[in-house]
Amino acid sequence: MSAAEDHADEGSPAEEAPKSKKMKYRRDKPWDHEGIDHWKIEPFEKEDMKAPLMEESSFATLFPKYREQYLRQIWGQVQKKLKDYGVTGVLDLVEGSMTVSTTRKTWDPWAIMNSRDMIKLLARSVPLEQAVRIFEDDIACDVIKVGGLVRNRERFVKRRQRIIGPGGTTLKALELLTNCYIMVQGNTVSCVGPFAGLKQARRVVLDTMKNIHPLYSIKVLMVKRELAKDPSMKEVSWDHLLPKFRSSSKKKKKTAPIKKKEYVVFPPAQPESKIDKELATGEYFLKAKDKAFKKKELQQEKQERAKEAQRERRAKSFIPPEEPSEARKRRAAEREGAEASPAKKSKKKA
Repeated sequence: MSAAEDHADEGSPAEEAPKSKKMKYRRDKPWDHEGIDHWKIEPFEKEDMKAPLMEESSFATLFPKYREQYLRQIWGQVQKKLKDYGVTGVLDLVEGSMTVSTTRKTWDPWAIMNSRDMIKLLARSVPLEQAVRIFEDDIACDVIKVGGLVRNRERFVKRRQRIIGPGGTTLKALELLTNCYIMVQGNTVSCVGPFAGLKQARRVVLDTMKNIHPLYSIKVLMVKRELAKDPSMKEVSWDHLLPKFRSSSKKKKKTAPIKKKEYVVFPPAQPESKIDKELATGEYFLKAKDKAFKKKELQQEKQERAKEAQRERRAKSFIPPEEPSEARKRRAAEREGAEASPAKKSKKKA
């Protein structure tokens, strides 16, 4: 083969990897490279809002009576925080509600959603210092409704108390492991923190209401926290390293199924009363003297039957026993003769 042919073979397009039809019209994007973090949340500045909002959005939430005094004290600080984002807030003590709404000065479109979450947390007994954190970009909130998960009220109170623990120790451990602020109040559990922590906190709370003690979940979270520090464990399954707990509750014995009674359309007949029985026999129409005579006759008959049974019982002791038959006598004699023969033999030997 000539050198020219070798050169032609090297430069031939047949050696290049064939492009798929999907990539035919794709072009390189110089602004998109491996060094860019696509998950990074870019902060929203005032300059990014080119024009004011076209419509007004508003949210309202009710609050319990016992929160009225606290909300009165901090409402000035709440309005100051809302004013930074161009949102107005109204506290209605007569109706017992808080309302937030956008204005022409609102420069952050998502500020109204954060404001809604903030008043919701304030209504659920979360202090202002924690509720204000909702305006941070990497912070969210979650209000977990636990009131309808357990029917029995006493059982519900016990399981809710497990989340708090003795002296609030369990709650403090959950806050440290999930990086969330957790408030247990009434029929709800309010959480404020990062998204990953909120997911973990919700799982622990729901498991606790399903009768799984939070200490088990805390142990798992502690192991995960230590494993996350090791970079070599980043792409390895942690299933074999996490503690596994078995339920120690004994299995209940299977009870026999209760047979259902057959449904009868018509109710059962009523039992006959004393008067009905007397009417059927004709005794009802007898005079008092005749009734007493008949009653006396019945008593005498009853006494006669009892005396007869007693006589028969006494006569049994005077009945002679049956004499044995001839066959029985013969068998008894043979048995006595067999027992006497070995005794005679022993005397002769002696």
